[in-house]
Amino acid sequence: MLKAAMSFIFDPAPQPAVSIVNSAAKFPVRRIFCVGRNYADHVREMGNDPKSEPPIFFSKPADAVVESGAVIPYPSNTANFHHEVELVIAIGRGGANIDAGAALAHVWGYGVGVDLTRRDRQAEAKKAGTPWDIAKGFDHSAPISALTPAAEAGDVLNARIWLTVNGETRQESNTGGMIWSVPEIIATLSRWWELKAGDLIFTGSPEGVSAIATGDVIACGVDGLAPLTFSIGD
Repeated sequence: MLKAAMSFIFDPAPQPAVSIVNSAAKFPVRRIFCVGRNYADHVREMGNDPKSEPPIFFSKPADAVVESGAVIPYPSNTANFHHEVELVIAIGRGGANIDAGAALAHVWGYGVGVDLTRRDRQAEAKKAGTPWDIAKGFDHSAPISALTPAAEAGDVLNARIWLTVNGETRQESNTGGMIWSVPEIIATLSRWWELKAGDLIFTGSPEGVSAIATGDVIACGVDGLAPLTFSIGD
């Protein structure tokens, strides 16, 4: 017996997806997880103590992804709009309570992302003890490069990570400086949520985060991965 086709009261939203290097196929995005305070120097510049507590997790909506080359509108309700360049993990095989020793087997590939942040709204949320959603999870807040399969990515766990604004270097560090490693992030995250194929994990940003403005051109990368570029519009 044939099943009746599912109908909706209006057309469903398009599936968020990210390009893949040297492929016409796309990586469908299910969820976006982010790690806060994961480089010691960045933790210190934000006034906190490195590895004094477990990783901080927050999320962005899947449709916040923006691909390389885009013009991103300056967001509403902020006067302090910041960049944070990050290594991004693309999960290809899900699981819960994943052991850190087996965590890399769940990685499909890697990309370069920027956690765009309404810093003034984040400061208010921290002071009030409220969630970071309006500071982190707004529209167009997750620009990301084309993804590179893990087997083709090289040693991205010990690679230069950098970001420039209008050609001026703002962030430059090494992914080996993460407080919580990629396997530790996956293992810890999977104890709170069951990870599934299509999940993206932004792994935290090194020091040098700063404000960006309308007209700025941002370029960033992790050695061994496709770079990411975008600009800020009105």
